[in-house]
Amino acid sequence: MSSIKKLGNKIVNGGGFFTFIRSSISSQIASWTDMGTRMLFYAFVFSALDPFYRSNLSVAVGAFVGGVVNCCINYRFTFHASGQSVKAVIVKYLMVWTGSLLLNMYGTTFLSMLLSQWKFLHNLGFRPDGIFAASTLLVSLVVSLAWNFVLQRNFVYRPSPFDRCAISFVDRITFGHFKKES
Repeated sequence: MSSIKKLGNKIVNGGGFFTFIRSSISSQIASWTDMGTRMLFYAFVFSALDPFYRSNLSVAVGAFVGGVVNCCINYRFTFHASGQSVKAVIVKYLMVWTGSLLLNMYGTTFLSMLLSQWKFLHNLGFRPDGIFAASTLLVSLVVSLAWNFVLQRNFVYRPSPFDRCAISFVDRITFGHFKKES
């Protein structure tokens, strides 16, 4: 096998660092999907709505579609979890995704409020928008690495004792319409 094929095989199937690279690629694809969906819905689908609702609904639809894309890519490509229960993965992914949303939301707010109190940042020329942008970037990076990647790799796409509860939950809320696992 040529060295290029070996490297390609490691990137597609390797663990450790290569899993992290695949996760980063998946996150980028999901982010671009989120952004594209958001813009499409803002410009065309919700264009007749009041700007407040137009914006919020577009962001929500984009986040949902981006999350679905991320979950599917991670299931097949990033974490090679195709033998895992789809029902359990969906419930666990939603739990981690909700935690990520809350950590990003409150973490960004807290950090930007904290940094806004630091006079030396204002003396350096930082304005509230710059402090918010820096807070957003820092918090999203920490949440992405320390929360999303770690929990997706070790919990969402791996079997766990929680899976039985997750599957039972899905069966209850769907009235058993999806009994057979795919």
